[in-house]
Amino acid sequence: MGTQNNKIDEQTLEALLFLSRLSPESTNLEVLRNQVDQIVGYFDLLSNYDDSENPYDAYPTTDAELLRDDEIVKGLDIPDVKKVSTEFMDGYFRVPKVLGEGC
Repeated sequence: MGTQNNKIDEQTLEALLFLSRLSPESTNLEVLRNQVDQIVGYFDLLSNYDDSENPYDAYPTTDAELLRDDEIVKGLDIPDVKKVSTEFMDGYFRVPKVLGEGC
């Protein structure tokens, strides 16, 4: 992966060691340098791909003028709600038990 132009210099390696809180004594510097060179090589590989398209094009758009108006409308009255079901009492609909033995 790593080519000659991807080689990391000594100053950058020291900065990476400092940022990652690694000491040169506890780390094999040649192994670390090769791993960093491979990572930089992966970034070079990724830079070959076209990223000019807008990532937000993958999502559907919503036109604000097509949304409904923000108007307050009168809701249903309790007598009208009671007509919907016979299982309405004390302001609530009675529904079958969901949790328990039936699950």
